[in-house]
Amino acid sequence: VQLQASGGGLAQAGGSLRLACAASGSHFSRYAWGWYRQAPGKQRELLAAISSDRGINYADSVKGRFTISRDNAKNTVYLQMKSLKPEDTAVYYCNTWPRAARQWGQGTLVTVSS
Repeated sequence: VQLQASGGGLAQAGGSLRLACAASGSHFSRYAWGWYRQAPGKQRELLAAISSDRGINYADSVKGRFTISRDNAKNTVYLQMKSLKPEDTAVYYCNTWPRAARQWGQGTLVTVSS
């Protein structure tokens, strides 16, 4: 099972990016999925999670700015990010939630310039 995140890049403060994470394998729709990030020198943190019935939770740091969604037909989970801040600079990953049960993918790097 592989997790392939994409959509990262360089953005200016206040800008937007949309990340996607495609999961190979079966039973995607049965799981809750989360977006995580790891900034340099910091631990990986959960940003947002979406359950199988589309219940959603956000970390306070991204609430109101980030939106998580999923497309079960495409085995893909998305993260729409707006009002980006320099402190959002990190490598972004997806994985199952609440337990990150899959092997971590490479992630996608988001760099926000001030």
